[in-house]
Amino acid sequence: MASGELAHRAVNEEDLPVGHVVTASGRVSGVHQVGTPNPDLSPFAADELIQLDETLIEAPRRTGIRFSIVVGDLGADPAVGAEQALAAAPESEYSVLIAVSPNQRVIEVRSGRGIAHRVDDRIAQLGVTAALSPFRDGDLIDGLVAAVRVMSAAIASPSA
Repeated sequence: MASGELAHRAVNEEDLPVGHVVTASGRVSGVHQVGTPNPDLSPFAADELIQLDETLIEAPRRTGIRFSIVVGDLGADPAVGAEQALAAAPESEYSVLIAVSPNQRVIEVRSGRGIAHRVDDRIAQLGVTAALSPFRDGDLIDGLVAAVRVMSAAIASPSA
């Protein structure tokens, strides 16, 4: 891919998981909520979800890479849980996953094979570091937003 180009991959809507749609801009938007699908039970306020969604819209525009976020129990081995979550994500080969298990106090970052050369351990560590301070303050959404923004800025400006 030449500098400045965005790669667009066709997404078959029939292959998307339940709760996912392709927006008019071509972005895949999806929601996963454990338990009863009742918005009144969401642990996040509407303005927090809007802030996160806006961040997840901007990051692919800057980088050409899809970002996914999973919040919840990652199982007995969080690293394996994160790998499984990435594998289940749309276009997983060209995606970045930030998986957070608040009760386990774990954050895992994974990238697909197709972008591993752009999202390496250094980029992942930048995202984790950006998330830690807000997480310590109990601000999960702020930490996720910070992680995505820092990672996308580093990916978009690799010399920085």
